[in-house]
Amino acid sequence: MNMYNIISKTKKRIELEKDEIFWLINSYVEGKVPDYQMSAWLMAVCFNSLTQKETLYLTQAMRDSGEKLDMSCIDGITADKHSTGGVGDKTTLIVAPVAAACGVKMPKMSGRGLGHTGGTIDKLESIPGFNPCIDYSTFTDIVNKTGFAIVSQSGNLVPADKKIYALRDTTATVDSIPLICSSIMSKKLALGADCIILDVKSGSGAFMKNEQDARSLASEMVSIAKLAGKKCRALITDMDEPLGSCIGNSLEITEAVEILRGRQKGRLYDLCIELAANVIDTVLCTGLDAARTAAKTSIENSSALEIFIKTLKLQGGDVSFIDDYNIINRAAQKYEVISENSGYISHIDSELIGLSCVELGAGRKVKESSIDSTAGIVINKHKGDFVESGDVIMTLYTSSQCDLSKIAEMALSAVSFSKEQICAGSIVLDIVQ
Repeated sequence: MNMYNIISKTKKRIELEKDEIFWLINSYVEGKVPDYQMSAWLMAVCFNSLTQKETLYLTQAMRDSGEKLDMSCIDGITADKHSTGGVGDKTTLIVAPVAAACGVKMPKMSGRGLGHTGGTIDKLESIPGFNPCIDYSTFTDIVNKTGFAIVSQSGNLVPADKKIYALRDTTATVDSIPLICSSIMSKKLALGADCIILDVKSGSGAFMKNEQDARSLASEMVSIAKLAGKKCRALITDMDEPLGSCIGNSLEITEAVEILRGRQKGRLYDLCIELAANVIDTVLCTGLDAARTAAKTSIENSSALEIFIKTLKLQGGDVSFIDDYNIINRAAQKYEVISENSGYISHIDSELIGLSCVELGAGRKVKESSIDSTAGIVINKHKGDFVESGDVIMTLYTSSQCDLSKIAEMALSAVSFSKEQICAGSIVLDIVQ
């Protein structure tokens, strides 16, 4: 078995055998296959794709390249919810305690943000004392006590993905559905949860810019999960405008709390209810209507908020911010972005808003960059709202040294206007199961 033949077969659209794919992944992780040969194979995959069977084998080989977590010590059926990334996406912070309040166990391993998309761990670390690096025993113990816990991704989990993704990122081989699918699903399968709910984003702030590509990715991931013996469904959701009103780490934490308190409704609330309902129904087989009712009730009676607070405490977080948001929202500078136009907002480009937040210090340009947890944007006017010239359309916050007027111009360029009102459509575009 050799790399030359494997590259040649994929180039000629000849299906690889399971042992060939496992040899390929293991040899690359061990350093026996050089980057230039792996790059050639990845490019061949980008041009010719892989069969569903090959994608499954690739996912399994990547899953098996490192440690796998055993969830058998958690009482009950476990579920994992994964988003493909977006701008203002703090759904995990809401969906996990809501699902836990309804009887689902949610052991969650999350990542940090890179580029214009935020990371759940970065958001949580804006809470003083919160520790995302607890050991596995403590992690599962908290899940048994409260129903959910969130930890940062283990360095020993799926090392093949870490190594291959770094190569894809520098060789223009990121945009391949089999490669995206195997990257995401290898980590989901290594986590060991019984059920997987996927939130596949579509739109300007998402990796998949159109609904057709999002649907193809969702279908592939659901198929792979089922072939691996997992219950799975995917929601295709709109990320053509930022999710919620707040973008930025501490700002998103407080918005999540406002949702859990029942004080805020709208598209973010609607999406969280749908995601939580699908988690509950997949695990407990309640039916979606009953699951939606249970999810809403957990917010109305504060049981989800109580679980959220309890988990934060057990992971070392100072929860006094729940009653005083100024504890975590202490940006040194505030800048109001003024509209120069009058009319209805027809579109807010999510990616541009996300990139503006990075310039404010809320995100990373490279992995080593530090995060300003106070930095971010509060959107004061949304799609469908009427704006007069001179109105405050959004507010920038930061404690970093940056050119706020220049960033304001960038953020304002994300907003388009129309003479006619264009209302936002459904947040959930489709469900694949």
